[in-house]
Amino acid sequence: MKRTDDIHHHALARGLCARIHDAVELRRRYRLMSFCRSHALAIARHGLAALLPPQVELIHGPGCPECVLPASHIDRMIELTRMHNVTLCVSDAMLRVPGTNHANLLDARKAGADIVALDAAGDALALARANPQREVVYVATGFETAAPATAEALMRARALACSNFSVLCHHVLTPAAMRHLVADDAIGERTQLNGFIAPSHVSEVIGVSPYRSISRDFVKPVVIAGPEATDVLQAVLMLVGQINECRADTENQYTRAVTEAGDIGAQRLVDEVFEVRDSFVWRGLGNVRHGALALRPAFAQWDTGRRYALAWDERGDETTSDATSHASLDATLLASGATTCTPFTPLGLRPGGAYVSACGGYGQVLARAS
Repeated sequence: MKRTDDIHHHALARGLCARIHDAVELRRRYRLMSFCRSHALAIARHGLAALLPPQVELIHGPGCPECVLPASHIDRMIELTRMHNVTLCVSDAMLRVPGTNHANLLDARKAGADIVALDAAGDALALARANPQREVVYVATGFETAAPATAEALMRARALACSNFSVLCHHVLTPAAMRHLVADDAIGERTQLNGFIAPSHVSEVIGVSPYRSISRDFVKPVVIAGPEATDVLQAVLMLVGQINECRADTENQYTRAVTEAGDIGAQRLVDEVFEVRDSFVWRGLGNVRHGALALRPAFAQWDTGRRYALAWDERGDETTSDATSHASLDATLLASGATTCTPFTPLGLRPGGAYVSACGGYGQVLARAS
């Protein structure tokens, strides 16, 4: 559906909404978490939440891949531009993500830091080749969808022996975060979430199989949904059906693009360049086991962290003023209707520093949709 389409006059959407209303059981709650920016955009643009019965609650989280980075990592990026002859290439969404004391890359750029907004690793490599006198650092963010492009750029950098290019790898992994949300009793998610709407584009890469253990181990239904509004509505209907039947399966609504095995070629490329970290701090979630990728030792020459001996504070955002304890996450991360997350105030910071919304990236999505 296009942004200008009126969902109220869309026959398929109307039919799906009617079926959802008929299917819900009045005494049940259906708390469904989505992970995909495309889903957040579809929900906001078309007002899907308002079309659903009150028993169904759509929750965005835990955040976009930029805003889940710990504050200490933002701090190290700023320090890197101050201490070295470095051009830092970041996605536009990274610029306003706050570090400690709300310092961000946009303010650092205004103060004279050489920071360029570039979304593609290949563009950063081209910049490095065009400016051999500068050290060009590409901050690689994104879920599994973005990792193959970064891997391809690193393979090309090695083939070209491009020595002034390096990558600061922050690719985070979706199934690991899903498992963490339902496995960590301290977060309080285990009993509050009834199912997941799994991401569309991520699933094109990783396939269906990585989600099956979540359904099996934690008795949580998962439905992979396409990016359109009608895809989301159909996924909601499928989840409502599973919950009513007390089933917890992984189902694929997005069969037109997602296969059981996913994109094998992209997976092999990523596996050649990256390895899975033992753990990685997600802002607001703490240490997520197997939550991100790191460069393999074979690519150490192009690893920014190794090149500049960067020291990360692995306590992450729990050491900063905008942190929240795990005990309060169920009342903050899952707070619906209370978010103040916008492109200008990412992370939904309350006056006291509590963590309300998971990410400024979704704030940008919602702002663009309004």
